Amino acid sequence: MSFSDEIIQILASFCGSLGFGFLFNIRGKKLLFAALGGLLSWLLFLVLGLSPASEAVRYFLVAAALTLYSEIMARVLKTPTTTFCIVSLIPMVPGSALYYSMAAAINSDLTDFIDRAYYTLELTIALSLGIVLVTGCVKYINAFIKRKSDRQKA
Repeated sequence: MSFSDEIIQILASFCGSLGFGFLFNIRGKKLLFAALGGLLSWLLFLVLGLSPASEAVRYFLVAAALTLYSEIMARVLKTPTTTFCIVSLIPMVPGSALYYSMAAAINSDLTDFIDRAYYTLELTIALSLGIVLVTGCVKYINAFIKRKSDRQKA
């Protein structure tokens, strides 16, 4: 894959995220930062492709990083985290894996279907775990900070 192909992919991830941002009725600089998250997600995925990590590990790391980005942007722009998280992770949705899984099922190719469905499930679980891990940590840290500030006030 050439460098220009990767640039096109990164720009396409920005445009795709921007389109979903419009679809979800996000406006102004929130839309820009949500779409920028989509660009960052694919950029990070490509950079992690230089490492020997499996694709599921790459998906997990990207989901964790983008959820952290979403949590930060939500605080900065005073908006719900999901505004950024959903739009930023759009480029990471394993659409082709799901498509080929369903195509194998429709063609009654059970072996291929099981292999592809397992792969799709693996990527989906990796994305979910990355989101849940970071969201849980942020909630725990926020609760800890709130308890600490409440003790100092008393």
